[in-house]
Amino acid sequence: MSLYGKDRGSMRQVFFNTWQKYKQSQPLQGIEPLLIDTILLHPEYHAILDNPDTYLDRDYPPEQGTENPFLHMSLHMTIEEQLAMNNPSGIRDHFRTLQQSHDKHDALHVLLECLAEAVWKAQRYESAELEKDYLACVTEKVQK
Repeated sequence: MSLYGKDRGSMRQVFFNTWQKYKQSQPLQGIEPLLIDTILLHPEYHAILDNPDTYLDRDYPPEQGTENPFLHMSLHMTIEEQLAMNNPSGIRDHFRTLQQSHDKHDALHVLLECLAEAVWKAQRYESAELEKDYLACVTEKVQK
């Protein structure tokens, strides 16, 4: 099972299906246990995951100021992969440092904010400096 489908609906369906399996005490496979860990960190999204018919195709335009829960949880998953592989190099050490002054979820959110900002910059300015910008942001946050 892959979290990364060919389209937005396929990716979201993985979240919906995993949440339903968890609620029905069905065994989780592949990436599902990690997905559930992320979902459980976000009880504010549980009602959304309980209503796939309403939220599968919902748009979350930035101008409305509404956070996209699927993007948010996907960024969490990306960070979990980065930490597991220590890629970019040094990210795991930065995370450990952040955990000295933050709980795990807050430390993940520091990384998440930096990653989202770096992706936004890369798209906005057509920059190839995503990893450099990401690590610079994380380093700055760690040194505060």
